Amino acid sequence: MIKTDDIDKTAKKLTKEIQCMSNYKNLYNEIQRLVASSAVKKDNFKTTLLEALKNNGVETEIRNTVFHLTRAQGPLQSTSEIKSSNVDLNYLKKAQIQWERRIHKSLNSMCNELNVPLARIRPSADRDELSDKWNELSTYDVDLSSYRPLYAPKDFLEVLFSVNDPAVKKQANEPKWEFSHIQIRVKTLEQLRAAYAELSQGVALLGVNNDMPAVGNFINLEAERTDFGEKVISSNHAPIAQEFLKRGAPRALRGRLWSLVLGSVVKDTDRKYYEELKELVLQYDIMVDKLIIKDVQLTASNDDQYFVFEDVLYKTMLCFSRDSEVLAPVTNDRSAGGQVIHAILQGKPAALENTLVFPPSGVIPFHGFTMYATPFCYLYDDPCAMYYTFRAFYLRYWLRLHTVSSHEQGIVALSLLFERLLQCHEPQLWAHFRNMKIQPVKIVFKWLMRGFSGHLPPEQLLYLWDLILGYDSLEIIPLLAVTILSFRKENLLQVNNLVNVEAILADLSSLKVMPLLQLALIKD
Repeated sequence: MIKTDDIDKTAKKLTKEIQCMSNYKNLYNEIQRLVASSAVKKDNFKTTLLEALKNNGVETEIRNTVFHLTRAQGPLQSTSEIKSSNVDLNYLKKAQIQWERRIHKSLNSMCNELNVPLARIRPSADRDELSDKWNELSTYDVDLSSYRPLYAPKDFLEVLFSVNDPAVKKQANEPKWEFSHIQIRVKTLEQLRAAYAELSQGVALLGVNNDMPAVGNFINLEAERTDFGEKVISSNHAPIAQEFLKRGAPRALRGRLWSLVLGSVVKDTDRKYYEELKELVLQYDIMVDKLIIKDVQLTASNDDQYFVFEDVLYKTMLCFSRDSEVLAPVTNDRSAGGQVIHAILQGKPAALENTLVFPPSGVIPFHGFTMYATPFCYLYDDPCAMYYTFRAFYLRYWLRLHTVSSHEQGIVALSLLFERLLQCHEPQLWAHFRNMKIQPVKIVFKWLMRGFSGHLPPEQLLYLWDLILGYDSLEIIPLLAVTILSFRKENLLQVNNLVNVEAILADLSSLKVMPLLQLALIKD
């Protein structure tokens, strides 16, 4: 039983932390308004205030605030069973520091090579053109022929392959490209079955057969889930919305459900801040702008599923690069302890007022970075709503997919989980890849690092991301990667080189995510 003193301490701690949150001012003003209203009686203050909070939806807002606060501070999952004890993982921190230095060096080298500054005040003619074309940025004329991505997923994988645990002595004949020597504990298939209970127990899921018969008077499962989903949204309870996503979201409700779970429902203050980010894009010309535009052109613009969203993607990614609210969570999460570049505006004296963090978000894009944002284009007509949900999703999940860390949901752990699952449950495939001298993770790494964006059709991808949000875990990504290899096992066993392996796995358009995962998790 929890002691009164403990409850009191927790309440005081939460109160203090909520006061630092962005929605505190709005919450405080709303409570003040209720206290001053006729609904709250002086002679029965506590009871009438609680009733007024409940009736006006403020109680739910407070509950959601506490949910988002504790979720943001806690790990993606309980680490009690998967945390490695007495293991020194500092070598991973050092690897991240070296990797960031390498990226920074490449960035500076490109600036020197192209004779362009890291940052400058945007010339008035350029500013005017950018402003005029803000809603049609695909028509913004900029020569990017000399620009290239700083790195691609395959470059990052080579960095991960080179990471060595100094405490582990490798045998002379042991391959250097496996992750088995990294002592991060990952789940077994049995533990995944327990974690993903709804999938492993064979309950009815959207994305398996939406037309299957439903309970009650509904014509099918989709109608039933849509009616239930509307009630979940009306309740405005974020934890209930998160539970709901475990069985897949109806297409028409997905955007609102994701915003509720991530705490990214747009308020007036958010719209104002979004406009400020736009102004910063117009005011400052930074090197990252060119990398972002180039990345959109190389990825989304060439993708049949996403090219129509080119304009909104430019806006989203350019505003994201200027978002200083991203900087603290990004740098705090990095093993390196937050290395950032400081750039002095071109043509200005070397003074503090002319110095800015480069980029202000602290995130330097790589080839394919835009693909973290593309699926959100299907969920929101409003660019501002899309921006905040993308940002929340990135800070919760995607930032861990391109940094070296010991986090149980980081790319190193996910790569290790993929290897363990493949080795344990598809030993024939594992041996086949070893005989061909192909690193299995090399085949799927671009799937892992992008969360399958750009590889699965949007509808299937969104079901996968429903599960990431619902279970608050990225472990479903390596599990799906193993399941796809298993599904195409017969074809894979008939080829003997990497080119043919990649050809077999190049087209995932016919795959259905939910049935595949359900088959993988239901016990034999």
